[in-house]
Amino acid sequence: MKIEEIRGKTDAELDFELESMKKELFDLRFRTASETAANPARIRVLRRNIARANTILHERRKGIRGQEAK
Repeated sequence: MKIEEIRGKTDAELDFELESMKKELFDLRFRTASETAANPARIRVLRRNIARANTILHERRKGIRGQEAK
């Protein structure tokens, strides 16, 4: 997910996406621990997307970089 896509979403949409990404990350970690993962690079991508979403939500709440809550 690109940063422009994240900035274009509302706070509610970002919260929903964040929860689904966290659930997927948990499932991937669980499968990796119990068996071999099909795509281990997906864990890295999910972690970065979660960080991006959290950063945008934080910027909006604090009013940083002209971000306003949507």
